[in-house]
Amino acid sequence: MSKGYENFNNMETSFRKSTLIQERIGLVSTHMYKQFLDYQHATINTTEIFAEMIDNLKATADSLKQSFAARGVTTENIYVDHDKDKTVVIINILWHTISLTTRCNYEPQALFRDGAAPMFSGRIMAINGNYNELMEDITSRNEMMQVLLDKEVASLFVPADKAQNSIFKIRHLANREFFLNSADASREFVLKVIETICGGGLYHEEGSRKSFNI
Repeated sequence: MSKGYENFNNMETSFRKSTLIQERIGLVSTHMYKQFLDYQHATINTTEIFAEMIDNLKATADSLKQSFAARGVTTENIYVDHDKDKTVVIINILWHTISLTTRCNYEPQALFRDGAAPMFSGRIMAINGNYNELMEDITSRNEMMQVLLDKEVASLFVPADKAQNSIFKIRHLANREFFLNSADASREFVLKVIETICGGGLYHEEGSRKSFNI
């Protein structure tokens, strides 16, 4: 009789443990599913904006060619190139090379915001240099991200909700957020990045002096 009672207690304890596990895991799976949906939607929005950026870069290159040609400057070093999947685009403007990429979006990630809730978003990174050359000896995601962060000029964080503004952050103004609506984000990001890089210049290297803005 006592043995049957112990078996009943064991069954009841096991049932309670199983229920507790299901409840706790249910909360975790619900949380992760919400992140997964946000990631999916943000990825779609980011891909759309990036495709628009490629078109804007081509239009920018054409405009630059016309402007320099009118001044008698050769334009063979002004061009745009992108990979077949449209995850990397490179614009060369005379002695400047700028790359934009979405290859940093390999898992759900949120933008930390001081004093506000984190925003799950896709990210478009603008880097100073040729992406393909910078990645020649890279063998891991960690190495890739380190190079991207070292060469980052600015990033556009694209939310899952199209009605919500994207957030534009410039590296040397790390604590400032600039807001761009979905209609203007691709054009304004491209123009600001080009203005930031090409609107300055390079010093002859002397210790820490490498670049300047004018």
